[in-house]
Amino acid sequence: MRVFVTGASGWIGSAVVPELLAAGHEVVGLARSDESARTLAEAGAQVRRGSLDDLDSLRTGAEEADGVIHLAFKHDFSDYAGAGRTERAAVETIGKELEGTDRPFLFASGVARLAAGRVATELDPSPFSGPDTPRGGGETLALAYADRGVRTVALRFPPTVHGDGDHGFTTTLVNIARQRGAAGHVGDGANRWPAVHRLDAATAVRLALDNAPAGSVVHAVAEEGIATRDIAEVIGRGLGLPVVSVAPEDAAEHFGWIAQFFALDAPTSSALTRERLGWTPTGPGLLADLPHYLR
Repeated sequence: MRVFVTGASGWIGSAVVPELLAAGHEVVGLARSDESARTLAEAGAQVRRGSLDDLDSLRTGAEEADGVIHLAFKHDFSDYAGAGRTERAAVETIGKELEGTDRPFLFASGVARLAAGRVATELDPSPFSGPDTPRGGGETLALAYADRGVRTVALRFPPTVHGDGDHGFTTTLVNIARQRGAAGHVGDGANRWPAVHRLDAATAVRLALDNAPAGSVVHAVAEEGIATRDIAEVIGRGLGLPVVSVAPEDAAEHFGWIAQFFALDAPTSSALTRERLGWTPTGPGLLADLPHYLR
């Protein structure tokens, strides 16, 4: 299958590309910079120059492909509404191009805020719909194309997709601990973060491309929920720093923009994904992987 991948040189995408190539797929990756193009070419992928703002490049990439995996997103928390509008335009462009073809359209989404007070599952619909909601309501919009002849599949990732070289949420927490002189958690730290190793996430994406039906939801979640207190304790122990409780009303000041995520209680099941796709995560868990972040 010829697969057009956005975000192909990103944190998750750079694991998905070799996974797809090893399975015999042909990959065309979207690259907005010379560095990204070089990385993709060295991995064995073809390169299409463009960006999320270049809707023509997205349209042509989708037109020429047997399937699309949309992993790119503007992680600009200074203009999150603008990032959502860009995401919505990208989903519409790709979805319209694939209408009536029955070709797969897999797109990245998240598990945060799916369910309150219980474990979220693949059967929980996204609570976000409309251009002014987080990520532009992209999941709800994309899944609607399942009724228009597109094999749409939501790829829901946990807050932390971890591994050596990660510069995401977990690295941010470690840097905050260094800056503050203490590893913190919000309140009693009983709230839970789901997690997955990036290589396991890549396997889930490949299995979804090959087997997930139209309109389905995949939870690329290996660990249902790790107490944030446990995360803080491993960080504190590794850095030789005290572990402190940060009052909820002080979380934004202590943690900055990541407070809104680190304070969430978001336990998430992947039982249906494992059953439907035969996915069995084998990578290390987040707590075992944390020493990579503490060097």
